Amino acid sequence: MKTFLTLLSREVKSFFYSPIAYVVLFYFLFLSGFNFYSQVSIMNGFPTEVTIVEAFFMPALFWFPFVLSFPLITMRVYSEEFRMGTFETLTTAPVKDWQVVLSKFFGVFIFYIILWAPTLISFASFQYITGKMAVNAAGAYWGTYLLLLLMGGFFVSVGCLASALTKDQINAATISFTTVTLLLFLGFIPDIANLTTPGIKDLFAYVSCIQHMGDFSKGIIDSRPIVYYVSMTVLMTYLTLQVFQYRKWKA
Repeated sequence: MKTFLTLLSREVKSFFYSPIAYVVLFYFLFLSGFNFYSQVSIMNGFPTEVTIVEAFFMPALFWFPFVLSFPLITMRVYSEEFRMGTFETLTTAPVKDWQVVLSKFFGVFIFYIILWAPTLISFASFQYITGKMAVNAAGAYWGTYLLLLLMGGFFVSVGCLASALTKDQINAATISFTTVTLLLFLGFIPDIANLTTPGIKDLFAYVSCIQHMGDFSKGIIDSRPIVYYVSMTVLMTYLTLQVFQYRKWKA
């Protein structure tokens, strides 16, 4: 455990030694703040039954920085090791492969949590200033941020796998962005392809991130998306471990 924590500390610190972390933080917080301000302004002018949490987590102003954040924070995880020539040093160090892979995954995941933590301040400020709850029930808070963690874990694992597959950061970012975007819009395929079979529509609804966010932001916490995201995160991390070991043997 001590070795794993040492590696994890190295990964987290490496983010803040790089200027890209601060650029991502700045633009992410700027877009999130603008999204929150825009939704409050719209709701202030037009009465609606939608809560501020539902309004904040559904528009394109939320999904755009959400999707874009993953390739930016994961593209250098393994690609940087290849570029700097430290991959061989890492693979010959007295550490286990799974410790390296998990430390990199959780290092990125912790930074992802840091990205989202300030949004809680926005909702707390809204409640303090207006004296009104930003949600109809506390479960909507718990549900929304639980889903953010679950989706974040899955998409971070996808980004880590993309970074492990290539030595070029741009290629890693492109693979990650394309994959996450496709996964995000899977729920729209039945409508685009005009598929009306109930079983097929239910299947795509099961993997629809946007539908999941709509449900969880209302406080409707379904165990099926939880199982889906956790299992897919484990699968992607396992595949990353296999790619890492393949590159280690090849080196």
